[in-house]
Amino acid sequence: MSSRSFNSKILLFGEYSVIQNSMALAMPYSLFSGKLVFSSSENSDRKVDSELLEIVKFLKNLNNKGKLLCNFDVTSFEFDVSQGLKFNSTIPLGHGIGSSGALCAALFDRYSDWDDESLKDITSNQIIELKKILAQMESHFHGKSSGVDPLISYLDRPLLIEKDGKISITNLPDYKSQKSIFLLNTGRSRRTEPLVNLFLEKCKITEFNEKCKNELLPITNDCIVNFLEGNKESLFEQFAKLSEFQLNYFDPMIPKLYREIWREGLASDQYYLKLCGAGGGGFLMGMAKDFKTVSNLLSNYQIRALV
Repeated sequence: MSSRSFNSKILLFGEYSVIQNSMALAMPYSLFSGKLVFSSSENSDRKVDSELLEIVKFLKNLNNKGKLLCNFDVTSFEFDVSQGLKFNSTIPLGHGIGSSGALCAALFDRYSDWDDESLKDITSNQIIELKKILAQMESHFHGKSSGVDPLISYLDRPLLIEKDGKISITNLPDYKSQKSIFLLNTGRSRRTEPLVNLFLEKCKITEFNEKCKNELLPITNDCIVNFLEGNKESLFEQFAKLSEFQLNYFDPMIPKLYREIWREGLASDQYYLKLCGAGGGGFLMGMAKDFKTVSNLLSNYQIRALV
């Protein structure tokens, strides 16, 4: 069976603030990807992928109740799993870059009757519909899903989530030639749900909630606007504010081993770090005035230019 690869995703801006209706910006990340393949083992030695088998059960249950939001060929999917179907992926688990989203996108592409031709001129309403379908599929992994991760993997295009919740495909400026935006891999896996629950609990504290609404949301929105418009100088200023805010108020989400270099970046004005997703591990995102200088300063860490 041939199947196209589905890329991981990066949330550029909007971690946590999107919960309070800020803008958010995300993109596919082609460094990591996954695709559906059949095991090369002989029939007698084929192992059934336990994760895919659980998804079969989940989708069959929805289908039997008439609650599945799309025409999905559960029967063929179940048969293929019995014949050694697996998701061959390089996307690291628990790093917040959409491992489950890419899997859902691959399954949707293979077994749904969605017309791929519609992707060429997809409308806002179709994007919303697609997001709901993929959110239902990914809820198997997280209990609840926004559907954004599998949507990005499936469309393979950057997405802008606006303040009113509208989602649109967008284009990103070329920062890669300047090497000003980078990722730092902490090498630590983590779970999103406990961190999001912690944020929601903190939001019950009036002072914290007001800080987020009055400071974090405007800073995040300004970062996105300046990023999309290619205003590097203004973006750097807002990125610094975002980095400082997260250091002051999102301390539990920042891995302990990385708090010192986070502070050093702010103090030196050579680079700034921020969370890339829920935090707790996975990747951090940084912005540098001069990538070569920062590469030397952070030579003990795994960093890579992003866009």
